Amino acid sequence: MPLFPANRVRIIGGSCRGRVVRFPASPGLRPTPDRVRETLFNWLGQDLTGLACLDLYAGSGALSIEALSRGAALVVAVDSSRVLTDALQRTAADFHVEGLEVHCADARAYLRRETRHFGIIFLDPPFADDPWDWLLPACESRLAPGGLIYAEAGQQLEAPSGLRRHRADRAGQVHYHLLARAD
Repeated sequence: MPLFPANRVRIIGGSCRGRVVRFPASPGLRPTPDRVRETLFNWLGQDLTGLACLDLYAGSGALSIEALSRGAALVVAVDSSRVLTDALQRTAADFHVEGLEVHCADARAYLRRETRHFGIIFLDPPFADDPWDWLLPACESRLAPGGLIYAEAGQQLEAPSGLRRHRADRAGQVHYHLLARAD
């Protein structure tokens, strides 16, 4: 019997396509739906070879594993739940994917000390939180040239000064956005 039978998502592309990520239940956790992940990776392109990514609210780890599956060189996955970060590390080991760096930390505290730049930053905080006023500007400073921020929220987001909406869509209650530097 699987460890977490009711809590699972399927990887939809790349070397891990069809593999199932299992994760423990956690309050407020809503993995990005298959349809939304498919659209997101169509927007990003299917090949992320060599990119460094930051998954700031990693949760189930589906976005982290999708990015690694599609060739990302590094995915830094951050979540405040030790149970979820431990499960993500086990999944990466089971799938034999390399390039995953996992941190159990608060997103804001982590961003204060992170100095690297990333080609893609994934943001999917719990909908009950409303971190966007500080989160988007903080992430803009961590973007590599030409980098993109993926933001998933319970409402449509306005791009703050310094960023522009590159793409956006909605699936049910989920509003998802791809943001780029305004310049």
